[in-house]
Amino acid sequence: MLPNKDEQLVISKISHELRNPLTIIYSTLQLIESRHPETRTFDHWQELMQDVEFMSVLLDDLSRFNHAADALNLSTFSFRPFWEYISLSFAASIADTKLEYSSKIDPSINQITGDKTKLQEVFLNLLRNAADAAKPDGSISMTATQKADSIIITVKDTGCGISKDRLSSIFEPFTTYKKNGTGLGLSICQNIIQAHHGTIAVHSTPEKGSIFQITLPTKQSSY
Repeated sequence: MLPNKDEQLVISKISHELRNPLTIIYSTLQLIESRHPETRTFDHWQELMQDVEFMSVLLDDLSRFNHAADALNLSTFSFRPFWEYISLSFAASIADTKLEYSSKIDPSINQITGDKTKLQEVFLNLLRNAADAAKPDGSISMTATQKADSIIITVKDTGCGISKDRLSSIFEPFTTYKKNGTGLGLSICQNIIQAHHGTIAVHSTPEKGSIFQITLPTKQSSY
């Protein structure tokens, strides 16, 4: 669900008010650690640092969620180089793992109009989620096909899957079933896709994997 203007103002104010003291706290902890390296061996020190880092990630995600559907920076660009950049970037991130990754793009796909940066965020987010869900020696694939005036992007993994009772809520803000997740990643993805007048859906089978499918129009009516 997209936040309305009043909710956006409240979220922005809360994020701003929290970020400044959190930055000071984290900087102070880093200073203590640099001057007194022995603190790294103290009980719960690493947990403390991780908690502060998690709060910082949460605020970043909250800001992205708040602005995901803001005015898009639209441009018309060639889809293939965009696709190849995302694939290479993700492949590099799992180079030291046993995960198998493959990508395939329909050669008929040409140009698309959209917010390049926000769409990149969506695809990389889904791929990272797939990597988190996949078994150590599992596989991940991403395909793109053309259908009339839309592009259909599918991200598939052979991971743990999502139970039926959880599927209906995974796009809701702050819903997460993975350790150290903020629960905003999929909400951000949905907001960005909806802002492009597209759709995102998921099909999943526990212990077999998940399939996320995005349908994007190649043109934007407001462009």
